[in-house]
Amino acid sequence: MEVRFWGVRGSVAVSGAQFAATGGNTTCVEVTSQGHRLIFDGGTGLRALGAHLLAEAAGAPVQATLLFTHLHWDHIQGVPFFGPAMGPQNALRLLGPRRPTGSLRAALALQMRPPQFPIGLERLAGVRSIEDFDPGDGTGPGPSFEVGPFRITPLDACHPDGVVVYRVEAEGRAVVFATDTELSATDRGSQARALRGLVAGADLWIQDAQYTRAEYAGEGTGMGRRGWGHTPWEDAVALAADAGVARLALFHHDPNRTDEGVDHIEAAAQARFAPAFAAREGAAVRL
Repeated sequence: MEVRFWGVRGSVAVSGAQFAATGGNTTCVEVTSQGHRLIFDGGTGLRALGAHLLAEAAGAPVQATLLFTHLHWDHIQGVPFFGPAMGPQNALRLLGPRRPTGSLRAALALQMRPPQFPIGLERLAGVRSIEDFDPGDGTGPGPSFEVGPFRITPLDACHPDGVVVYRVEAEGRAVVFATDTELSATDRGSQARALRGLVAGADLWIQDAQYTRAEYAGEGTGMGRRGWGHTPWEDAVALAADAGVARLALFHHDPNRTDEGVDHIEAAAQARFAPAFAAREGAAVRL
């Protein structure tokens, strides 16, 4: 099983020399196993992944399953620019959590209609199905399901409007993808136990680590970030060590975080938990 990062930035895409080493695209992560492909979230990183897949396929059909954690802008903006979605020869399946605020199809259609966008969702001829699934109630995982060789277990976690954490198992390995989760808001009760159980023993845990504890508390600025739906990296490191995670990828970097800032956090995290590292665009992890 291989994991590749196509977008690692949180909230909004950024550009500039000071962000180049980490990357400026928003959330998109590819997981492959035995010729099958999962894509987590459709942030702006999805555009580059699409170009790569089309070049790799050289005219052959592209097949993939896209799983959405939630439907905030920075996790869906790349969908209209995903090249394989335009080709009728391709076979894309889109899955997202069932929400009272509306379906995955409705959310994607909303961003792809005038005046937001010039073409509609119906023009994505390569999308064969758009489906909603039950993420559970947060006190325990929702029903597991299978996609090719992957066994996928969802867990509803803490973020405004909700977010799904995914545990993916294949080839005897486990990856947990947990973007946009606020660990400090779930430090007690059944939801915290459920999240710890989901990440326990994972070979790789990709975890939102957008803030420092000082930023989260608002030290020096008076603008705390509790309730915004993101996690201080210190909390991610502490739980990774406690839950027996083999490797921790610090993810969803703040749009103001320069490469120097990311490097500083990575070094500090590794001093506490050696297998921690900062996710960067283009990096791949083979499990």
